[in-house]
Amino acid sequence: MTARIAVLGSCNMDLVAYVPTAPRRGETVTGTAFRTVPGGKGMNQAIAAARAGGDVLMIGAVGDDGFGGGLRAALTAAGVDTAGLRTATGPSGTAHIVVDDDGGNAIVVVPGANGSVSALAPGDEDLIAGADTLLLQLELPLDGVLAGARTARAHGVRTVLTPAPARPLPAELLRLVDLLVPNEHEAQTLTGHADPRAAARALLDLVPEVVVTLGEAGSLYAARGAEPVTVPAVPVRAVDTTAAGDTFTGALAVASGEGRPMPDALAWAAAAAALSVGRPGASSSMPDRAEIDAFRTGAAHPVPEHEGRTVR
Repeated sequence: MTARIAVLGSCNMDLVAYVPTAPRRGETVTGTAFRTVPGGKGMNQAIAAARAGGDVLMIGAVGDDGFGGGLRAALTAAGVDTAGLRTATGPSGTAHIVVDDDGGNAIVVVPGANGSVSALAPGDEDLIAGADTLLLQLELPLDGVLAGARTARAHGVRTVLTPAPARPLPAELLRLVDLLVPNEHEAQTLTGHADPRAAARALLDLVPEVVVTLGEAGSLYAARGAEPVTVPAVPVRAVDTTAAGDTFTGALAVASGEGRPMPDALAWAAAAAALSVGRPGASSSMPDRAEIDAFRTGAAHPVPEHEGRTVR
């Protein structure tokens, strides 16, 4: 069965500079390349899910500037339905990203039109109600995120939240979440526990299921009434880790929406993330379903020929 996924989230144009070493405060460095790539956590997850085989629609906003048309076109080209993507007066959201030769990154996000999504627009409720899964992140105003979560719960739609950027969350929002997907830092922000297992246990008091992404160590899945499961990541030489987490979440939403057991869904999502970090860019790095399946069966290898940081 095809996973039907609605994404309520941000759309940004990523302005990416590549440097040998990221500058320190007050320092100017010479870059090696510059790229303009559609991104934003919401848009990234929508494109990742669509490429992984999901039936995906995007709810959010772009500006009436030159970037807005490019963002809308990129979603359409990836097969994402943009019926819920409104156009706001003013600039689109942007992310200013520095990527070093080890594949690490530093990011400054300027919300732009994303800041206008503080409530659902007419028609958004029907779009959410027609999905099986709603993907949420925290790059929109919290009131907008809450509105989406309330609507999903009212219509029996499974809600998956990536709590990024990391921040304390209201109890109401967590009560509306079915699956929380934080990384280690975000899990610690929410619970105060640096140990991922302790953080996962604490989060299960708030949500029914948790996947803590662990970078090179893979991911930890925990659910109420079950033993935690750790799924290893795939070794790969990283070129750019910018969209790895969003690729993982988008692919996971597709796999779980198709009814796969969670360990298998996590392994499939890990393969998608491994392929993405071997390529530059955010949405431009995301693999399609055939690539993920081929890699999972050993018919493809994600390690690029040039050097980079090994991510597991």
